[in-house]
Amino acid sequence: MFNLARKAFLTGIVATFAVPAFAADLALPPPVIEQPPIYEAPAPDYGGWYIRGDIDYHKPSWRGADYITYGPGTNSFTSGKLKGAFSLGAGVGYQINNHFRADLTADYWFKSDFEGHTVGSGCGGVPGTCTSNDSSSMSAWLLLANAYVDLGTWHGFTPYVGAGIGGAHIKWDTLHNSDTSGDYYHKGAKGWRFAYALMAGTSYCLTDRAKLDVGYRFSHIEGGRMFEESGVGVGPGFDDGFNVHEVRAGLRYSFGGPANGCYEPVQVVYEPQPEPLYTK
Repeated sequence: MFNLARKAFLTGIVATFAVPAFAADLALPPPVIEQPPIYEAPAPDYGGWYIRGDIDYHKPSWRGADYITYGPGTNSFTSGKLKGAFSLGAGVGYQINNHFRADLTADYWFKSDFEGHTVGSGCGGVPGTCTSNDSSSMSAWLLLANAYVDLGTWHGFTPYVGAGIGGAHIKWDTLHNSDTSGDYYHKGAKGWRFAYALMAGTSYCLTDRAKLDVGYRFSHIEGGRMFEESGVGVGPGFDDGFNVHEVRAGLRYSFGGPANGCYEPVQVVYEPQPEPLYTK
């Protein structure tokens, strides 16, 4: 009887202390923490069409010219120089991805004045050699298909290199030839010639779709007819072509992705927070 009473007493003591502890455990359930979703910003959209407009200052390098003379044969200009001039251009292109693009361009070269000299003999019936002064001007249309490699964008600046191939329509004005025997005029020639170009430059993001483009272009124009026969036993003449150095500036406007790299969406990435540790 005494043992039974002692067991009942001990069981009551254990129950008295166990119930509050069990209640405490029920009052502190494991915390439920909602983890915010992880958001990865989408990759920028680079593809799309664009248009461009350009202005430049170009300086053709004179490479010489020959002309036919009836009697002595073929003669050459002893010297020549083409002055620099401005040009206007326009084009349409497509940004293939963030590194490659291509466009078609048309540029009109305003007139470059030409001054040169030739040496002849027997001018005005006077024995011996004589030097003539020659003047004219040259204008052109340059049509090119171009491809470019954009080398990456840093703080809105995108350097690039490129190359183009196409044709140039060269138009010479009347050649004025003057020597001691008088003044002579030779009708200028015109026609299409093969052309190619190499270029390098940098573009800068002005807005999310517009870019300022500044660069250098080297153009080579093949030789062709310069002037026709004048009726005095001289002509036709043929120039040896031109190497043209151009400093260019223009604008490109994109209709596709946001300015082909000008706009970079802000990347917001939520990292899950670590669950708190509870100690008893």
